[in-house]
Amino acid sequence: MVKKLLHTRMRVNELERTVKFYEHALGLTVARRSVSPRGAQVAFLATPGSEEEIEICQLPNSPAVQVQPDLMHLAFEVDDLAAFAAELVRKGYPLSDGPTTTGSGSVIAFIDAPEGYEVELIQRPRSR
Repeated sequence: MVKKLLHTRMRVNELERTVKFYEHALGLTVARRSVSPRGAQVAFLATPGSEEEIEICQLPNSPAVQVQPDLMHLAFEVDDLAAFAAELVRKGYPLSDGPTTTGSGSVIAFIDAPEGYEVELIQRPRSR
């Protein structure tokens, strides 16, 4: 029986560019780096408030990553989407979609990570 989710792996074309994006745009931190037995460069990113990590991997001598539209995305909760989005724009990362209010009252928006992976930002409804 599965105990818990440990990490999600995403293959990328340029490891350093992707790590910089997640550090600079979202404030994630590199927990550790390694080289796999197959020679892949790997960086594990720690996410605030969560034990799960994001594994970013660059495989040598492999075809370029070409993410299909709406293939997958990562979602992160933020306290104030408008303020977070303004800070992203200041850093050079404009929203690619949204903000949109959902039926549940959450506000969502998206930014594009390298290779075309989407990152969803979610502001949960404020309790009254």
